Amino acid sequence: MSDHVIVIHRWTDRYADYAAYLDHTEHRVSYVTTELATDHIPTELAAAVRLVDSTEDEKAVREAVGSLVEYIGVPTRIVALQETDLDLAATLRDEFALPGPGVEELRPVRDKLLMARRLTRAGVAAPATAEAPHHAAVHAFAAVHGWPVLVKPRRGTASSHVTRIDTADQLAAYTFPAGIDMIVQPWLPDEILHVDGVYTGQRLGVWRASRYLNTCLDFTTGHALGSVELDDAALLQRVGALTQQAVAALLPHATVFHLELFLGDTGELTVLELGARPGGAEVPFVWREVHGVDLMAAAFAHQTGTPDPTPAALPTGGRVGGWLLVPPSVPQPCRVTSVDVPDSGAYAHRAPEVGRSMDQSGYEHAGVRFRFSGADSAEVEAAVLRTARQTVLECEPVDAAAPPRLVLVGCGNPPYRAYALQALAAATETALVQPHEPDWQRAHVGDRFLAADTSGADATTAAVAGLLTGRPGPGAVLTWDETLLETTAEVARRLDLPHLTPRAVRACRDKLTTRRILTAAGVPSARFRHTHDRAAARLAAEELGLPVVVKPRSLAGSVGVTLADSPGEVERAWERAGTSSFPGIDALAGAIVEEYLTGPEISVDCVVEQGVVRVVNVARKRLGFAPSFEEVGHLVAPWRHEPWALDVETVVTAAHTALALRTGVTHTELRLTPTGPRVVEVNGRLGGDFIPLLGQLATGVDQVAAAAALALGRAPALTPSRDRCAEVRFLYPEYDAVVRSLDVRGAAACPGIADAVALAGPGTVLRLPPHGIVPRLAALIAVGETPEDCAAALERAQHEVRYTLQRLDS
Repeated sequence: MSDHVIVIHRWTDRYADYAAYLDHTEHRVSYVTTELATDHIPTELAAAVRLVDSTEDEKAVREAVGSLVEYIGVPTRIVALQETDLDLAATLRDEFALPGPGVEELRPVRDKLLMARRLTRAGVAAPATAEAPHHAAVHAFAAVHGWPVLVKPRRGTASSHVTRIDTADQLAAYTFPAGIDMIVQPWLPDEILHVDGVYTGQRLGVWRASRYLNTCLDFTTGHALGSVELDDAALLQRVGALTQQAVAALLPHATVFHLELFLGDTGELTVLELGARPGGAEVPFVWREVHGVDLMAAAFAHQTGTPDPTPAALPTGGRVGGWLLVPPSVPQPCRVTSVDVPDSGAYAHRAPEVGRSMDQSGYEHAGVRFRFSGADSAEVEAAVLRTARQTVLECEPVDAAAPPRLVLVGCGNPPYRAYALQALAAATETALVQPHEPDWQRAHVGDRFLAADTSGADATTAAVAGLLTGRPGPGAVLTWDETLLETTAEVARRLDLPHLTPRAVRACRDKLTTRRILTAAGVPSARFRHTHDRAAARLAAEELGLPVVVKPRSLAGSVGVTLADSPGEVERAWERAGTSSFPGIDALAGAIVEEYLTGPEISVDCVVEQGVVRVVNVARKRLGFAPSFEEVGHLVAPWRHEPWALDVETVVTAAHTALALRTGVTHTELRLTPTGPRVVEVNGRLGGDFIPLLGQLATGVDQVAAAAALALGRAPALTPSRDRCAEVRFLYPEYDAVVRSLDVRGAAACPGIADAVALAGPGTVLRLPPHGIVPRLAALIAVGETPEDCAAALERAQHEVRYTLQRLDS
């Protein structure tokens, strides 16, 4: 395969089905897109995906394209189907000398002043248009053409910065937007039509004309915007003739177009503007669902040079389509407080969740969206107007300067996470969602609590929304519970709050998916096999070479993970992986057999902000209870002087990029092998086992506060204030036992000990690995200037722990 198609994609809904348009197994297709838009591209088939915060960020898009060129090769085609991405795509085509619309070809449909002049020269009726660099130019235009006038960007989309000015006094109070070239046109009180379809390069192909109910400009001020296709044959004949003239004057090649026209009281038609792209709002959906024609497929074909799949004409006497957008009741930014969608004739609709934060541009994020189909225009128009009257999208304003609230989903085991909740509550007002009433958490959340079944996204979303609505400030959602990551990610997606995406979380939770993604991206990891029975596991071990590690796909805490150095042990380890369980986590099919990575194991905690990965903490892991991989302690110590430091940062950054981890705090485990750092696993959450606390004690960086800042869309504080060592050591029983008593007060009083935490109360049953899950008695946390200082303090403290056990019968 020598071709390389780069697609610039921004939609978060399924406007385009790229995998249906081009065979991704025969062609190399890569994507530049945003984190939220990845759900609607075929990532599993893509040659590569590069994420940017916005496709309007030219610098970021160019860097992403450069990365794709380096990884795959120079593109042979560049595709961009959304209006805002057309200009950069054209510029890139020119720079790479590629086929498809370049800057000069697009200029007449992107520059509204040039467009009006071209149309006028071609004898096509168009509104008078002039440059508007200052107030005097607008005043002079109004003196000739009269008030009111429209001042708008020379190059713009979706009525952004379009302003109606009625009088000279209003003009005097008007402020021109900085850095934007403006034009002025007369304001016409006419109906506005839009024509969508395909121009073959010589004539009109398939097309449909519609009438706006209200205007795009009114929509920007909070009014509903609807559209109904026309079935007036006489009017359609005149519209078709003018459309043919307009597209021939502005479009040199086959193009999907969106044309807007004025229809005057006496029937005269005037071209307002033309776009060389499929119509926005619900137009592509209505065409696909009502008329069976995919305008996006046609546009994709035009830009890639593949055959246009659209028919020559639409069947006569077909259904009439329409659509409606109902905006929020108050200007954005806002938060949805109630949604009431009537059963009034729409065949499809999409509404935001209660509690959703609304602060995005574009029709797909505009509010409640409806699509209609009927026998004629009158039927559809009645349904659209009826729906507009009955739909309620109540919202409350969000004041970015008001105090925020962060909702924590789940809280974890108090001995391990009490410090984290305390730090979170100190950083921001904190609320809690969990299945049961708070007890020890009450001191930190007060009455800011709702009970919900956190195993499901519906109930959790409703609870989080209930804790965020009714308040003026921003909201956020966070969890540090491994078992609740996928639920919380889905809640954040529904409420449009900063978080790792559900796709990214799933890629981390499923260790098989992690391995596949890292391998495909060339990130140093472990060779592996996915096995479904003991025989396959044994064969995989032979292929990989003994010893091997056998592990479940989806559990946590090293549960079910075993080192096997003989065929028999491999089979027993496979059985153990398949029968192990972890509370709150569903097991996935099969078990992974992977090569054993030799060398010390470390964990790396990162803060990821807008895709930028920053390492804030490195811990040396202490392992015990071989052949299990029980974590019996962790040491955080200065590391940037180590010979492996730069390689670790490089590998960790590459892993985050491959797994699309762009917003949040993460915890990555690696082995420092003789051939360099290799990834064991990546977790989309704060580290466990007190590691974030060790990091704060050692460096002064509060990872919990950093996680809260990221969840609120704010920059975290990551500058270290010290550089010392902190270590945790976990104490285990000597045998399987029931705890009868435990006293850590003497240990807590030892010099160098920052804390001694009892982990098992009287009556707790502790079974040593591999039969039990983290069967720990206590955690001792030491601080010192050197690792030796920490070790000495821990030795002293361990001797001061007092406990009694009752041995369990075998």
